[in-house]
Amino acid sequence: MRKVNQSVYTDGSGYWSEVAKPVQITGIALPYVNDERDFGELKVYFDTKSWDVRKDGLIYTDRQFLRELQSLLTNMGLDGSDIDYSEQGMQGDDYVSLDVGPAFINSF
Repeated sequence: MRKVNQSVYTDGSGYWSEVAKPVQITGIALPYVNDERDFGELKVYFDTKSWDVRKDGLIYTDRQFLRELQSLLTNMGLDGSDIDYSEQGMQGDDYVSLDVGPAFINSF
């Protein structure tokens, strides 16, 4: 896992949350990449003191979070152009799950 210490904001536009506030990102990991290296799962871990899924809901589908995350990844030297939320059932209590394509995988 790559450590991160950065805030990314939500705007409350998600299907499972109307909360708009900063989320403290603590790390990113790429736990799965397929054999063809054209699809994988990115887990973006957050501090549960800044976002509690039981109280705040899922970050999943929040548009501002995704835009700011793409910018954060770019600032880290990664290609965030082909990331998007994975399915709702893959979201965790302390991470956001995203699908990634070959551009991100090759830059990771």
